[in-house]
Amino acid sequence: MKIIDSIVTQAASIAAIRRDIHAHPELCFEEVRTADLVAAKLTEWGIPIHRGLGTTGVVGIVKNGTSKRAIGLRADMDALPMQEFNTFSHASQNKGKMHACGHDGHTAMLLAAAQHFAKQRLFDGTVYLIFQPAEEGGGGAREMIKDGLFEQFPMDAVFGMHNWPGTEVGKFAVSPGPVMASSNEFKVVIRGKGAHAALPHNGLDPVPVACQMVQAFQTIITRNKKPIDAGVISVTMIHAGEATNVIPNSCELRGTVRTFSVEVLDMIEARMRQIAEHTCAAFGLSCEFEFFRNYPPTVNSAKEAEFARAVMASIVGPDNVLQQEPTMGAEDFSFMLQVKPGCYNFIANGDGSHRDIDHGGGPCMLHNPSYDFNDDLIPLGATYWVRLAEAWFKAA
Repeated sequence: MKIIDSIVTQAASIAAIRRDIHAHPELCFEEVRTADLVAAKLTEWGIPIHRGLGTTGVVGIVKNGTSKRAIGLRADMDALPMQEFNTFSHASQNKGKMHACGHDGHTAMLLAAAQHFAKQRLFDGTVYLIFQPAEEGGGGAREMIKDGLFEQFPMDAVFGMHNWPGTEVGKFAVSPGPVMASSNEFKVVIRGKGAHAALPHNGLDPVPVACQMVQAFQTIITRNKKPIDAGVISVTMIHAGEATNVIPNSCELRGTVRTFSVEVLDMIEARMRQIAEHTCAAFGLSCEFEFFRNYPPTVNSAKEAEFARAVMASIVGPDNVLQQEPTMGAEDFSFMLQVKPGCYNFIANGDGSHRDIDHGGGPCMLHNPSYDFNDDLIPLGATYWVRLAEAWFKAA
């Protein structure tokens, strides 16, 4: 691997920052301490900053030369609302909050790149360092855009990166096209008529209607969607009744829908609404159908994905740059890719053997209470950010 020596030299100090962030996790739009730390470090290194986009976002501005070209590099900062099982020294000190997705590491990798840029600016243009809040359900990327991210900081393309457990350190994965799914939720309230359970003919029972509806939703995937298109409908919550001898007045269904395209999503939403309303009507009941679109699909631009692949290959070799297998997980970097060309890639986080003694008993997987970011990624990820920016401007 061709890692930048100066980044390796500073890796321990950046890892200490990462572990400090891990020990003090903050949820979406609450990243005040984290944003203060990021802003303080950038300022210490002589990098101008802008604060407040998306409530707690921080943008570092690294300029050199006279070119008007610009590139954006993004890292997320927020944690998850879950209790950490690890008991090592940098485990979460905030009950019910944990960096279980590695955003502390994403922030650290971009900070390491920022420290290098502060000393060596081997490019002609502007690099915008985007430290984003609220990826975990808050849509922080969307909020930064609403607050004028791309108007105040015009950039030609934007890039993001996420650690990926289960593959050995030293590998990347990137591909053009859809790489993460849209995230959507639905809620159906079926309105019936309560009655004594021993006298069901006196009521309109919403429970068997709900059962019919759950089964019918799956026919959208098997009979309405093209087999080559990806889509998931999962009913994950069914709530009805308070007593075993009472037919309830209503039954509520909730769940999630995931797709890799807006067209498939449009079809699924329309068919779910039709099935819900017509199934209820067939049994003489009514319903209220709500569909919430959270994050759109994350779709990499072909040109930028191939450009990123070439940069990765120059660092770790072509054999260590894998095809990025699309996942039904979601990512709000998708909002940025709807506005700007760019690419979202994975960087391997290892198998969990990097964790200190006193880690939790579970695997080192994302959103797991025994997860911890692998600090060995910091020099590699930072080197990628630096080489990506340098190559971008050279390719003008």
